[in-house]
Amino acid sequence: MMSAVHEDEVARGSALYTLTETEHGHVWGVCAEVEGLFGESERGTYELFGWVSQGAGMPAWAGRRVWLVPGDEPLDVWLLEDAERLEQRPGTDSLVLTGLDDYEGPPEGYRGRVRVHDGRRWLGSCREFTRILSAERTPPPLVLRGLAPSDRLRAALAKGTRRALDLEEACLEIRDRHRERLTDLVLWTTIKAWSPSSRGGDLIDLELDARGFTPVPEYAQPLWERWLTGPPETANTWAGLDTRRRGAWHDLVRERGCRLSHHDRPAAHAYELDGRYITDEPALYLALGEAVNGPGGYFGGCLAALDDCLRGTFGYTAPATLIWRDAETAREHLSRTLTPEGEPYDLFTEVLEALTAGGMTVTLA
Repeated sequence: MMSAVHEDEVARGSALYTLTETEHGHVWGVCAEVEGLFGESERGTYELFGWVSQGAGMPAWAGRRVWLVPGDEPLDVWLLEDAERLEQRPGTDSLVLTGLDDYEGPPEGYRGRVRVHDGRRWLGSCREFTRILSAERTPPPLVLRGLAPSDRLRAALAKGTRRALDLEEACLEIRDRHRERLTDLVLWTTIKAWSPSSRGGDLIDLELDARGFTPVPEYAQPLWERWLTGPPETANTWAGLDTRRRGAWHDLVRERGCRLSHHDRPAAHAYELDGRYITDEPALYLALGEAVNGPGGYFGGCLAALDDCLRGTFGYTAPATLIWRDAETAREHLSRTLTPEGEPYDLFTEVLEALTAGGMTVTLA
């Protein structure tokens, strides 16, 4: 029979993962391994009929954010994240595009003309599109290996009723090996099964129903494993990554950075930005974050977030100065960008104006 593990003892444990009840913050248990954290998410799939490529056309990985602009102007654009082009169907002029739908999705019932861009260039257009309904699949469970359960969880398992095993909204808190909070994953889940763990003692393996859980993409797993060892100690650790993985790296930077208590530097501080690797938007904000807050530092991920950081408590106090080294790299890659609606704008200039408005005197070098 398993002996009781009190919640205060659980909280002081050496585990990386803590499962908590979100409404009151009660701890369900802690463990050092989670199986099923990485995998494929449910994706929206669209067939674009009469596809006509523009410029270099649609690459296999279409982009971190791909915008679909309906030909009927009163309708709103919608977003596919982490979009991919699938193999073209033989004997057709159509293209199949898949990605993570945003919360709005396509206009209901719309099948007309659509233009597609990735925020930097137009990829092409089609005369008609339709959604392809994928076969329903059961996601693999989340298994918390070697879990030290709290008294509250032990009581729920002992009761064993459907209601007792329904955890409703829970949060999986993830910490690195220095016990710093890295990120949280929100789950709507129920307990499917549990058994004694091979790790021995009073530990259990707890299997959770993962419906409604969005797994971390498999391509990001090496980046997570790197961050779980602790934040980077040198700048530009991300520089060799492609745009897709730079975006995933920035996701972790943002999650961690928004939880840290920053010590604002005094006014008139001089910052220096290494601009050698700013060839895409994620790199822009990664370099800015490291210029202000050091390796792995956060300082915005879009213009609105940058504005918040300039006026918030993110390590910066106005006025200050910034020397932007190799600024021509960013100017070359970020001066010709597109709004979601497809209107051209200059992101490089917009960032300079935001920094200036926030009290930062920028010198381009």
